Amino acid sequence: MGKKIAFIGSSDGNLYKQGGNDLPAMMKELFGQTKAADMEIVFVQYVLASGSLDNVGPDSPATLFTWNGKEVQPVFQGTLREVDAEAAKVDAQLAKKINDGEIDGVMFVSASPDGANRQTMEACARAKIPMAGTGGSGVALTQNMGCNVLSASGTTGTTNRTRAVAFTTALAKYWNIKYMPVIGNTGENAAAKNQGNIWKRINFRGIMMTSLPAFIAMALCLACSKIPGCEKLSDVFDTLVNSIPIVICAIAAKQVSGLDEVGVVGGIVAGILSVDGGILGGLVIGILAGVLAYYISVFCFRHNVPGTTVNIASGGLGGLAAGLVGKFLIAPVALWIGNGICSLINLCIAYNSLLAGAVAGLLIWPAIIGGVYHAAILPIVLLEMEEMGFSFLGAIDMTGLVMVSAGITLANVIMPKQKGEAAVALPGCIINICFGTFVEASYPFMFSNKIVFAGALASATVGGAIVGLFNVKGTAYVPAVLAPFMANEGKGLAFVVAMIAAMGCAFVVTMVANMVERRKKEALLLNKQQ
Repeated sequence: MGKKIAFIGSSDGNLYKQGGNDLPAMMKELFGQTKAADMEIVFVQYVLASGSLDNVGPDSPATLFTWNGKEVQPVFQGTLREVDAEAAKVDAQLAKKINDGEIDGVMFVSASPDGANRQTMEACARAKIPMAGTGGSGVALTQNMGCNVLSASGTTGTTNRTRAVAFTTALAKYWNIKYMPVIGNTGENAAAKNQGNIWKRINFRGIMMTSLPAFIAMALCLACSKIPGCEKLSDVFDTLVNSIPIVICAIAAKQVSGLDEVGVVGGIVAGILSVDGGILGGLVIGILAGVLAYYISVFCFRHNVPGTTVNIASGGLGGLAAGLVGKFLIAPVALWIGNGICSLINLCIAYNSLLAGAVAGLLIWPAIIGGVYHAAILPIVLLEMEEMGFSFLGAIDMTGLVMVSAGITLANVIMPKQKGEAAVALPGCIINICFGTFVEASYPFMFSNKIVFAGALASATVGGAIVGLFNVKGTAYVPAVLAPFMANEGKGLAFVVAMIAAMGCAFVVTMVANMVERRKKEALLLNKQQ
């Protein structure tokens, strides 16, 4: 490893509410960035109080953390006055290391140049080693002492990640070290994992799955609005519908940018401006906001822009630029495409609803097994829910996947092929019925028996045909007992029939298949005994 770095400071002032109260998370970001720049943190002195030091007193609880060579560890607990006294001893140790030339650079946050960090700052001033830090008054005092502070800013508006990147960028530039900020991945192997490759962080499945709770909340509001006395929930439903693109936009920007809260802000700004684009618009514009936020932040870091300004520029300007492009260019096209997809589904249903449902049911298992479901079908489900609050393909999902899986797992609970399979099947069955998810629970039984697999396809086709016949629309990812209440008006009973039919068919086929397998094994065992 190259340059040796010391990290010092405290949870003073604004820092406490901006990541300073979570030292492990802060250190994770620092380790990830410094490793990418061939630097190593070898010394830590950090005072963590029970609250912002602006609001606590000398007798408030506090903890002193140091570095044991592998991780930060608490070494002393007491009042803030006692901890500061103990921190001064650690400060003396660091000052000696600096004087002896064992430390190449110092990173600091909300340090106390006239208190617990005085000796270190004096040693840094004498040695003229490079420093980078945040914390308004602490930075000013450090500079006044004659220290070589390369990067300095206030704490307001910064995050653990932006501070770590800013510190590392400044030191890397000083030493002419090649460094690309690791944004979006700060684990142990962050430096080796596609650092800076923002395009590999675009994950449509991840964005859609993360957004799903918002759609479920929307569907629940719509269902509850039909209850006498709860009619005003329809207004809540309308509000949620209009807000869904903002949710997707914020999630997409956060995931793509890798800037956590800053990415969220950029996504919200962009989403508000381009909300007319629907969920497809929110998805595309959110990705654009994340990309812009990332590149703006990298540009700012490389030019020693203060951390607070970096966040304002990346989140604010990135979100604004993406939002304006989205509002005038992307949103109209995205809305047209989204409406076109929904219209195509309705056209298929209008042409032959039974056939449309049967085909959808037949193809739903190959889609999820082949990895197409989350990339293609789930977005369409969400598009339908955005428009109506429920979905034709959502009903197909519940009947053809969830209830079929429940039937298969239930059969293996009652009559497993062999001992031990019932214990495997039971948790999956419970999750299928009680939570409307985890259809993968049936995979072991489907893939080990062709009859069960064929039965799953047939059962899904039957359930889908009933859904299509009665023009049922609903949703998945909810408890089975709730799903019928979240269907389109007047179709709850038909949804129940479709769900029971799909589950019952899968259950019977699996029971028969298991009985055949058990008889084969019994016959084989009898032949061996004879």
